Amino acid sequence: MSGQVLSQRALNRALLARQLLLERVSMPALEAIEHLVGMQAQAPLVPYFGLWDRIDGFRPQDLVDLIESRAAVRAPAMMRTTIHLLSAPDYLKMRPVLQPVGERGFYTGSPFGRQLAGIDMEALLTTGRRLLEAQPRTTSEIGKLLSERFPGWDVASLGYAVRLLVPVVQTPPRGIWGRGGLPVIASAEQWLGQPLANDTSPAEMILRYLRAFGPASVQDIQAWSWLTRLRPHVERLRPQLRTFRDERGRELFDVEDGLLPDPETPAPPRFLPEYDNILLSHDDRTRIISDGIAVPLPPGSGGSIGTILVDGLFAGMWRMTRTAGRIELAIHLPVPPGQRDRQAIEDEAEALIRFATEDPGAREITFVHPT
Repeated sequence: MSGQVLSQRALNRALLARQLLLERVSMPALEAIEHLVGMQAQAPLVPYFGLWDRIDGFRPQDLVDLIESRAAVRAPAMMRTTIHLLSAPDYLKMRPVLQPVGERGFYTGSPFGRQLAGIDMEALLTTGRRLLEAQPRTTSEIGKLLSERFPGWDVASLGYAVRLLVPVVQTPPRGIWGRGGLPVIASAEQWLGQPLANDTSPAEMILRYLRAFGPASVQDIQAWSWLTRLRPHVERLRPQLRTFRDERGRELFDVEDGLLPDPETPAPPRFLPEYDNILLSHDDRTRIISDGIAVPLPPGSGGSIGTILVDGLFAGMWRMTRTAGRIELAIHLPVPPGQRDRQAIEDEAEALIRFATEDPGAREITFVHPT
């Protein structure tokens, strides 16, 4: 096996640069969402924080406008079967490619498929589509309506069959900053007024993943997407790719013009939202999470929560809560930072609070370390 060896730090800086986290960029929000090949959106508001981390001058209204105009959509059953925020064109192209992920999640990754073993699935999904074409509904509502046509079957499983196997999107006000609402789903093609793409080849999606997350192994691509058997597709792309090795000798693939900054490039602290894809999209996550590090979730419940990067690596957790006009941002780090890092973390924490609220009430930033 040939190819330059890239250190863990080199891979870290490449990932940060491609994820727009080395420095904030001047870029329209929709362009950033497409560059990132979608954003994890399991918690409704996390894409707002993720875009704030990456875009200079980002305002929540920028994303609100995209969702309300249907230029961007929140959709279940995407990468890793989770909800992602994508541009409308990307959803229409990627959803057919990821259909096997939703099917595997339904039939083998959950109890729903087992509870519907023997049902006429074609009739079930056809009826589910018609229900959604009549009007957007919650998964629970779909299950209850389907149970009238298919009595005796598990109601929740009927609803989730439609949610995971039929191309659907979540409608506003779910995911709207300052509002929120129930997770109502609609027929994707009806909501967007366009048909899904016919091409189910993962080739384009692989190249875009590498541009946003590479250099990466085949196993990394599969961990991000939950698609399987991608080796033959990557091999067909090999003539247009460059290859590297990591320090353990594993082969890494990359697009020809993928960013590879100097490994010594400074990396500022970042307060990432919960479930940010940078932490979830590699089989080998040592480029962003050092071996052996384990940081428990901050105690308590409610509020916004996320992870902290220091010098480009996962360093701890943060939780922001609001009570009686007071905002508290607790920063949980297993190791106390040095004075320079502490000041940089405090500055970023202040900026996060200013982004999250216009309330001029009392604010408190605390550092919490294990005793």
